[in-house]
Amino acid sequence: MQGMLPMLSERFMLGGGESSLVLSVTSFSLAFSLLGFALASDAIGRFRPMMLALWLLALSNPLMLLIESWHGFLGLRLIQGVLLAAVPAIAMAFLRERLPLAALIKAAAFYIAANSFGGIVGRLLGGAMAQHLDWQGSVLALSLLTLLAVAVCHLLLRPAADSGRHRVRETKPWRGFALHLGRAELRLLYLLGGLAFMVMVNQFSFIQLHLLKTPFEWSRFEVTLIFLCYLSGTLSAYRSAAVVARLGVMGLFCASLLLMVAGSLLTLIDTAPAIIGGFLMTACGFFLIHACCNSQVALKATGHRAKASALYLCCYYLGAALGGPFLMPFWQQGGWGGVVAGSLLLLGVAALVMYRLGRRLAADSAPKPEITAQDEPSGAVLPLAEPGCKAC
Repeated sequence: MQGMLPMLSERFMLGGGESSLVLSVTSFSLAFSLLGFALASDAIGRFRPMMLALWLLALSNPLMLLIESWHGFLGLRLIQGVLLAAVPAIAMAFLRERLPLAALIKAAAFYIAANSFGGIVGRLLGGAMAQHLDWQGSVLALSLLTLLAVAVCHLLLRPAADSGRHRVRETKPWRGFALHLGRAELRLLYLLGGLAFMVMVNQFSFIQLHLLKTPFEWSRFEVTLIFLCYLSGTLSAYRSAAVVARLGVMGLFCASLLLMVAGSLLTLIDTAPAIIGGFLMTACGFFLIHACCNSQVALKATGHRAKASALYLCCYYLGAALGGPFLMPFWQQGGWGGVVAGSLLLLGVAALVMYRLGRRLAADSAPKPEITAQDEPSGAVLPLAEPGCKAC
């Protein structure tokens, strides 16, 4: 929808930035629906709720042709945000239960890289349709493409459909959320992912407004080409497992944050090459952070894995939804330079979160003092070493 915002403005006769509400309502309903899908997948399995939501999403697209009012269209997008939540809420838990730990990090990296590539294609496709097709043609093309993609997903995932071994019967289904929120390292990972996405996705929104103005005066389709900078994120997400192996988790986080800071500052030169270079750096840094956070949450959640991933993504998408209102005053007062200043403020908070996370991970990995027989009271039984400590 982001590439089709000018078309929406014409279709529903909107003024100002009102058409951008279509992105906000979808992000909010998606964020909170993640938690519900996580509960459902633990109870009835991963495959069925994910595929049911995707089919309903594909079948809901033609309804856009029947809606004549803007508020009705926002209502449909609100529902589509709920349906969209199924994949991000369930996918990592789906992978976690079918892959060994050694393969999970690579699979998570490939999953995030595909997410990045989909973001590029979706925005460019929306911009191309807005320029070359009318509203009816655009909706029909989107509907057919979505139906085809869902059918392919259904056929490919069906052999790995649920066996029932992972289903959880709970009398207190919200207990898993409380357990994850009670762990400091998971809370910090949730916050870090939300802050990073808060900066990255909203910088891409505001830079389009900047490039539409003088001295650039790019066209509405040309400004969507800035999303090609996601390609650096696609590559970095795919290679994130190798970067973690070389630098470690905290080394990757620190290097990625520095890339985002340097990329933001580079755009202040305010030339097209500098802006493109800066966004290539920002996207690279962000997707490294996101891929690492995503895989670390899946690895550290010893149970209720779908709920752990859902909490992370809830914070992630809430960051996207809240970043626009947060950076809007900076844009209004200082233009693109103001957006960079607001972004650096958020990245400073992210640096503090990283510092706390590093201390927490160091404390968890510190060797515990050995207990000797002399230290034990008479008759006590020495505990056996926990299996899998090296893997932790």
